Amino acid sequence: MSSLATPTPKPLAVHGSYEGVWLSRYQYHSSGRGESFAGQHFVVVLQHGDRLTVRSLPGSAASSLSMDLTVDGAVVTGTWVEQTDPAGYYRGARYHGAIQLLVEPTGRRMAGKWVGFGKDMDVNTGPWELTFRDASTSKATLDQYNTSPE
Repeated sequence: MSSLATPTPKPLAVHGSYEGVWLSRYQYHSSGRGESFAGQHFVVVLQHGDRLTVRSLPGSAASSLSMDLTVDGAVVTGTWVEQTDPAGYYRGARYHGAIQLLVEPTGRRMAGKWVGFGKDMDVNTGPWELTFRDASTSKATLDQYNTSPE
């Protein structure tokens, strides 16, 4: 009898370093208000191999955003969580879901779609993009971007 070869996972191709400050922008439809809105945050991206950790800067929006992503070539896949503004329309509700983005050849823009649940037990989706702003993650740089992107 011949033995079956165990497949060896091929190494993931990672474009380069994605660390730094990025502008995160997504769009969503509010069924309660009957309108579409955009959520924007300046975020810090930290990279460990093919893993990206994304956290919003607290002064960039009244809500907080985090993402845990995996890079496989030009495809970035993962999860997102947003804790909405306690004083805002969604009264501090926590939303979460999945996200998949494609990295442009420059490595300075990622664009794709999010999916997540809505208030009325429905599944929503919409566009999401990350646009590179600064490679530094120094305190001075983070302080500079710790403001509303609007």
